[in-house]
Amino acid sequence: MDKITVYEKHSCTTCRAVSNILFQKGIPYEQIDYYVYPFTKVKLKNLLKKMNIPASGLLRKTDKMYKQLDLAHKNYTEDDIIELLVLEPDLIQRPIVEMGSKAVLARPAERVNLLFE
Repeated sequence: MDKITVYEKHSCTTCRAVSNILFQKGIPYEQIDYYVYPFTKVKLKNLLKKMNIPASGLLRKTDKMYKQLDLAHKNYTEDDIIELLVLEPDLIQRPIVEMGSKAVLARPAERVNLLFE
């Protein structure tokens, strides 16, 4: 089995739920707090490609920064959004779980199981 990496914020309840699912299945994984070890543009682009979603699919629409930047009403390019996600990690939906050539936004936490299908 490929190595599993969970990109998370330690205080996030959904992130803890994903960790619990993996632990209960006896699956080893690495946890990376992307607030401590921030995403690079290259890494984020790679994860988006593996998830097959646009950068806008990672935006936390309930976050105050989303509202402050008026992201719902402005036309940002894919690169603009990636830049914002790298600079403002609060804008990133979490957790992102990566396994080899696959990745999934595990919201809800049970979506982590898609990696094993």
